[in-house]
Amino acid sequence: MNEPTTGTPRLYRVDVQFGDCDPAGIVFFPNFLRWMDQASLAYFKACGLPPWRVLERSRGIVGTPLLEIHTRFMKPATYGETLEIETVIEHWAAKSFRHRHVIRRDGVTLCEGTETRAFVMRDPHDPERIRAIPIPEDIRAMCS
Repeated sequence: MNEPTTGTPRLYRVDVQFGDCDPAGIVFFPNFLRWMDQASLAYFKACGLPPWRVLERSRGIVGTPLLEIHTRFMKPATYGETLEIETVIEHWAAKSFRHRHVIRRDGVTLCEGTETRAFVMRDPHDPERIRAIPIPEDIRAMCS
């Protein structure tokens, strides 16, 4: 999906540890997904949003759970390497957004992925459940 981005790309760095790898010394693929999740949270922090626990207390926003993920792997990584994850919001919808992540080592792309997420609050009729809310305009402005 080659849509224009709507915000400033942010970088998140990961130092690959021995425990991140499989017996062949190659990063086990779920770790890339974990790092994209971490980069998503770091993106909002870099845009000036407070931690989710603060937003929940002040505005009822619990966070941005994952709705859909697409990932493409091109090259492996191993322990001892530093990876950079470039994250940007690629698309805003009424109640969801799509983060685009590009994971690189020394400028070489290893993995690309997108995550579709939604801002959510607890359901007032059943606090055990969450529901998507319209993207708050102030948050959209901070990240655009």
